Amino acid sequence: MTPDIIYAFTGIGLIGMGLYRLAVSTQALWQIVAVNVISVGVGSILIASAYRGSGTAADPVPQAFVLTGIVVLVATTAAALCLVRRIDELADTDDI
Repeated sequence: MTPDIIYAFTGIGLIGMGLYRLAVSTQALWQIVAVNVISVGVGSILIASAYRGSGTAADPVPQAFVLTGIVVLVATTAAALCLVRRIDELADTDDI
């Protein structure tokens, strides 16, 4: 089994697990984690698509997309966690 196939199937598995958790979870924190898992799965599939074979350099465009996606993921996760915290403070409940 080649590395690109392993990364692609791992990405598909991560996307599936993230979608399942996103569908069944009612808590905002777990939904944010599920979206992060989906994003990592998409990044894994993009990295697998950059593979051109042994002895050949990988395509740099998908790698640049994944690197940009990581930066965007960190920023949106921070913003979403701040929103969840603020909503929890306003709602004055312990159910996050």
